[in-house]
Amino acid sequence: MLNIENLNAGYGEMQVLRSINITIAKGEIVSVVGSNGAGKSTLLKAISGTVKSKGKITYNHESLLALPPHQIVQRGIVHVPEGRKIFLEMTVVENLLMGGYLHKKDHQQNLDRVFTLFPKLAERRNQLGGTMSGGEQQMLAIGRGLMGNPKLLLLDEPSLGLSPLFTDVVFGAIRAINSDGVTVLLVEQNVYQSLKISSRGYVIETGKIVLTGKGEELLNNQEVKKAFLGM
Repeated sequence: MLNIENLNAGYGEMQVLRSINITIAKGEIVSVVGSNGAGKSTLLKAISGTVKSKGKITYNHESLLALPPHQIVQRGIVHVPEGRKIFLEMTVVENLLMGGYLHKKDHQQNLDRVFTLFPKLAERRNQLGGTMSGGEQQMLAIGRGLMGNPKLLLLDEPSLGLSPLFTDVVFGAIRAINSDGVTVLLVEQNVYQSLKISSRGYVIETGKIVLTGKGEELLNNQEVKKAFLGM
């Protein structure tokens, strides 16, 4: 579904990603794990077209590099950014409808889908986003992404700053979304949780992929254990 070859990207004169190679097959959950500042978020921004890059990014055999972000969204790639970035002075429903601006005919169906996945959002559909807890805001951010009918969902640090309870809710939701046929590319500092639910994973350090393998293999890798799991 997605193929990245020799990808280089950064900000101005600062290069962040160096010769990145990643493949994602339809139906997978693939994790990119690494420490803060390793380049995980830049990778997702390059895919969604919000950071200029060089190399190859092909999605269903079509190059994404020349496409503006809104056309990438139209093709079914939806990016849920780090930090949630919900509209604080809009209600839950208003936030969700903003995510579905390209799919107005599907609004009710997609709202039902989101409220089934996150019943708490249904309870608080008229509550302002800015009055919700961090975990509730993260559910709202993911729900807003689902309103865009994603075929490939890019999730940037969805568990960041969440309590263990909400972390479990979020990772359970990711599994459910994937079970519904959505391919997921997940970048996370929570190495254990992300690799546990992933078919494959990549470890990134200072903008380079240094390890790759099945999720379970990486969890049992001594370098991963030492660097990220404190073992």
